[in-house]
Amino acid sequence: MFTTISKPLLMGILNVTPDSFSDGGDYMEISHALAQTQRMLNEGVDILDIGGESTRPGSESISAEEQIARVIPVIQAIRRTLSTDIPISIDTTLTAVAEAAFDAGANLLNDISAGTDDPSILTLVAERELPLILMHKQGIPKTMQDQPHYEDVVAEVLKYLQQRIAACLKAGIASNSIAIDPGIGFGKRKQDNLQLLAHLEQFCASGYPVLLGTSRKRFMGMICEISDPSELVTATAITTALGVMAGVKMFRVHDIKENRQALDVAWAIKQAAETVE
Repeated sequence: MFTTISKPLLMGILNVTPDSFSDGGDYMEISHALAQTQRMLNEGVDILDIGGESTRPGSESISAEEQIARVIPVIQAIRRTLSTDIPISIDTTLTAVAEAAFDAGANLLNDISAGTDDPSILTLVAERELPLILMHKQGIPKTMQDQPHYEDVVAEVLKYLQQRIAACLKAGIASNSIAIDPGIGFGKRKQDNLQLLAHLEQFCASGYPVLLGTSRKRFMGMICEISDPSELVTATAITTALGVMAGVKMFRVHDIKENRQALDVAWAIKQAAETVE
């Protein structure tokens, strides 16, 4: 699917968890998850990203069995009642969860560990000939914000992602099935996140589509002096517009309507800038 991206895509977040940082507990009931999915579809979402494990700072990992129990009924219900064709991403690092999700109708893997938590997940993706997103993080969610440190965050994150791309290619995953994510907020200080956002074009120049996930994240609240993540919708939309101009191809967001407007306007401006009179 990544080879066909022209205009950037919006990936809508659907956390089927009790403890995610912004919407934990909102969509544990299937009826609530379906209502939110329908809302995102109405507002122009391009991809659904469904996860059953919170990866907020300080969170504990949970078993594959618990993740499966949370996400599979939701994926099945979406396929049965709402959409048979919208791409569905499974947000997991575990092979068993990914396999169950693919069997239920998901067709994309979003792995925040970039295949390091459970290396057999790369074999599964290769066998299924499905696309995946590789994200950078420093440490594990429980402790990743305990004094993270970089000498050159842009260079170090790029190097890590290049290493994980090489691992994917070695596992038999096609080059055009790989996308990368610099992992905003995952083991990064405020200044690290800002450096990554200021140099997104370096990631876009890698030749692999870039996904950006800034939605409602804490570093923007620190800048804006806002503690409630739900009040960071405008801040998120600004990063979406800047990302479009830098060449980012996918944006993982909670708020579709506002980010759709930001993406569409930024894309029109970018197209105008590239038009030869």
